[in-house]
Amino acid sequence: MNKGRVLVTGAAGYIGSHTVVELTGAGYDVVGVDNFSNSSPQMLDGIRQITGSPLTFIEADCSDRNQLARVFEQYPDIRASIHFAAHKAVGESVQQPLKYFENNLTSLLNLIGLSTADGNSRGIVFSSSCTVYGEPDPENLPIKETAPVKPATSPYGRTKQMCEEILHDCTAACPGLKVIALRYFNPIGAHPSALIGEMPAGVPQNLVPYITQTAAGIRKELKIFGNDYPTPDGTCIRDYIYVVDLAKAHVAAVDRILGTTGSDRYEIFNLGTGTGLSVLELVNHFISATGVNLPYSFAPRRAGDIIKVWADPGKANRVLGWKADTPVDDVLRSAWEWEKKVRGIR
Repeated sequence: MNKGRVLVTGAAGYIGSHTVVELTGAGYDVVGVDNFSNSSPQMLDGIRQITGSPLTFIEADCSDRNQLARVFEQYPDIRASIHFAAHKAVGESVQQPLKYFENNLTSLLNLIGLSTADGNSRGIVFSSSCTVYGEPDPENLPIKETAPVKPATSPYGRTKQMCEEILHDCTAACPGLKVIALRYFNPIGAHPSALIGEMPAGVPQNLVPYITQTAAGIRKELKIFGNDYPTPDGTCIRDYIYVVDLAKAHVAAVDRILGTTGSDRYEIFNLGTGTGLSVLELVNHFISATGVNLPYSFAPRRAGDIIKVWADPGKANRVLGWKADTPVDDVLRSAWEWEKKVRGIR
């Protein structure tokens, strides 16, 4: 059954590639777009192998309106878009804020403009982040969607706040536009086939690929940023969600936007497990799940990092009929299998 055409920007990226797989399996006709600024064409081959079907893909930069316009001209039957295309490293955004504001805002503005230009009814699922909550008050944990949006601790987080505000205002002004903003917590893991996974360019900015690269001998040791935070073991606490579970939530969001009932014009959902794990706990889970020795040491705190945050995913559980419940040891094993495949480790 063909449910219609969906545009996925950042389709060769980490979350984008897994979402393309899940959308295809759910019966959607996907058009993928990516400029490979922080991704690899290899992911497209993995998608094709998993789905067993060709992937419609266009290499384009979403921050270039003319390039993105050609996608809509070629596929005027696009019914909804999932927007992943953005720079996403917290630490880098502190050092290069203009890079983040230029790319992340411009790409979204282009997508909204082209989605609404002809007056057709289209939807946008926006890849947002728990960083919009800033440093949450302890009494607000776990975080609900009703928690206050506080000043972001990084330019990356600020772009997510700005993008949400832009989308909210545009749904009020554009009758045909529906939006669901999905506020992720911390995606980890890889597809169980080990054909797609997280493949950062250069030194990893996220924890799990740094763990797996260290385990594979690519990095000398894992640096844990800060062991003096006010948490039980001194390291930051996060809500780590399996990327495949996360991808399935995007399918549920598209289903809701394109459905005939139930969806408001603008909705927000937290996507997490509802459980917080410290960095050190995650490292220990990896060691016990894989049996691999992992050298690590502590380093000074990293600018922009939040002390502790985890989700209350109850709204997504109820409204989207979605839940993230894959055991963390299974998730970490999937990340290790992906790393071994990439490195040719038996």
